[in-house]
Amino acid sequence: MLLESVDTYRYFQSDEPWNDQTMDSKSYPLRPDQLLAPALPTKIVAVGLNYQDHIKEMRQEDHKDPVLFLKPSSSLLNPEGKILYPPSSSRVDYEAELAVVLKNRLRNASPADALKAVWGYTCCNDVTARDLQKTDGQWTRAKGFDTFCPLGPWLVTDFVEGKQRITAKVNGELKQDSTIDKRIWNTAQLLSFVSQVMTLEPMDVLTTGTPSGIGPVKPGDMVEVEIEGIGALRNEVGKP
Repeated sequence: MLLESVDTYRYFQSDEPWNDQTMDSKSYPLRPDQLLAPALPTKIVAVGLNYQDHIKEMRQEDHKDPVLFLKPSSSLLNPEGKILYPPSSSRVDYEAELAVVLKNRLRNASPADALKAVWGYTCCNDVTARDLQKTDGQWTRAKGFDTFCPLGPWLVTDFVEGKQRITAKVNGELKQDSTIDKRIWNTAQLLSFVSQVMTLEPMDVLTTGTPSGIGPVKPGDMVEVEIEGIGALRNEVGKP
């Protein structure tokens, strides 16, 4: 999905775009370097092991509940931004994921109520230092480097989950190819589960897991995460 122009929004009475937005009649040319990550989260809550084929790929056991971890907001990266390969790692992987951005505070919510708190859906690349993940035994360092959470290219507010295709390509070569209905827990279930653990704030991000096909990248590679009905998130890998 490519856009050559973007409509602008004017905000009245509130600086919070999820509360009060009015479409302007004007359009302006859109360049990739104008796009920012479509969220300003207090936290990024990520879900691991949410596709059965990825669980087998990682040689993990099934879990009764979703596996949660956090990525810091400092890991956010804009569309077309450069993923920086940390010197402390010898293997950095891509992970294509569907992500959601919240518009309301969420605490102890049912799945139905949880969906009402979603502002929109976007693409995420849960970049991971795979060797450090194995070394540490927990995931904070491996998932938390600056630039390790590319997000975008935009937020789709009328997206309805179904059997949309999710893919990852490296230098144009297809690496991951699945559909979001193959997740073990859908977005409503995940949001409800997370809200029983921690309060989610407006603009917080939830990423919902990756399918099989993960693999390494190196400086100079171009990674493209695409979700049907949302668009394509493109980021080059570079040296810090």
